[in-house]
Amino acid sequence: MLSASCYFYMAFVPIYILILGFTIIIDYFAGILLETTIGNKRRYWLIASLVANIGVLAVFKYYNFLNDNLSELLNSIGYHNTIPSLSILLPIGLSFHTFQAMSYTIEVYRGHQKAERHFGIYALYVMFYPQLVAGPIERPQNLLHQFYEKHEFDYDRISEGLKMMLWGLFMKIVIADRLAIYVNAIYNNPAEHGGKSFALATVFFAFQIYCDFAGYSNIAIGTAKVMGFKLMTNFNRPYFSRSISEFWKRWHISLSTWFKDYLYISLGGNRVSIPRWYLNLFIVFTISGLWHGANWTFIIWGAINGFYLVFAIVTENWRKGVNHLIGLDRFPKVLHAVQVLITFLLACFAWIFFRADNTQEAFTIIQKISSMSGPLFLDWSSSIMPYSLFGIFLLLAVEIKKEFYKDSVSFINHPYALVRYATYIFLFLTILLIGVFDGGQFIYFQF
Repeated sequence: MLSASCYFYMAFVPIYILILGFTIIIDYFAGILLETTIGNKRRYWLIASLVANIGVLAVFKYYNFLNDNLSELLNSIGYHNTIPSLSILLPIGLSFHTFQAMSYTIEVYRGHQKAERHFGIYALYVMFYPQLVAGPIERPQNLLHQFYEKHEFDYDRISEGLKMMLWGLFMKIVIADRLAIYVNAIYNNPAEHGGKSFALATVFFAFQIYCDFAGYSNIAIGTAKVMGFKLMTNFNRPYFSRSISEFWKRWHISLSTWFKDYLYISLGGNRVSIPRWYLNLFIVFTISGLWHGANWTFIIWGAINGFYLVFAIVTENWRKGVNHLIGLDRFPKVLHAVQVLITFLLACFAWIFFRADNTQEAFTIIQKISSMSGPLFLDWSSSIMPYSLFGIFLLLAVEIKKEFYKDSVSFINHPYALVRYATYIFLFLTILLIGVFDGGQFIYFQF
């Protein structure tokens, strides 16, 4: 499995396997030294491990970003930056396997995980190919022991894994990649489109990025399940959240819990003064934005989500008073729907910065949407619009059923074989007939 994972990773840029090898060797020995060393020296080994991992991220992901911003700062005061830029390609999934490796040494340091003595097993923990390039970001307590277990053939488990893979492919190829055609046409030409088109493209992007990333997660989790391994859930129908706080408990769960466990709690969490608590939330989400990409758009996206959380806490009593004043709290289903809609719109606003190429374009897009200027671009003559709406409708139908009718039987798991196989055939043929096969990458591969 380690050989297969190495081959899988080397299909991108073969030489980059040395980067993984470098951090794996350091973290492997750091874990053993953390377990066998006593006193303050343990902290030094942890720092050495973290510096190695963060250093690789800093060089390959953030070096040019920091250097470009330094150049702009020096130019503004009349100086010239002589530090050269680097012409390097970002290793695929670098942030994911780096964070997974860091979770191992941190857990060993905290005494929650025994150091792994088998070098091949530890290397496989970092490089396990189903989730190597885009997660879920696993913890050693969940994954390491599974590499020692014997996985017997289990028809039900394999069937469940294949179903997850099939649905993940449908989300990616039929929904996400189809929506990407419209989103790219609008966002890549900001000067040619008006506010109505950008409003629709932003909503489409919300569904695109969800189906793209959740689709990958389903494929990864399903692939692992077929082989007998259990990976953590990464998405739980986030667009049905009633608040931004709930949204981040449902979206990219493995990353949200990573930041909670290793950064938010380390900063003091909510066990500090109220102003410091607000600052901790803001810091965590701003850094989360930076984790996603070396661009000010991602940093602002993270900061916006941090602001959402702090604002929600500050205004909680006021919002409850308003709901009571207008009588909305007497209609819980209506209140639920309103909260879901507002949360979705807040998420869409933040997605503008995530998708825009730079901050200037992001603010231009916001200005256009606020004025709703220009005509709405709808190309019904091609297959983009009808197939896009079909994909969103089917997605919402499936997720509404899972969210609000949990006890009902789904078509893909129906007790009648005829219904199950009809569902498999429908999804498979839909992928073949209206799926987009243009070689498009998963969005989160770039992180």
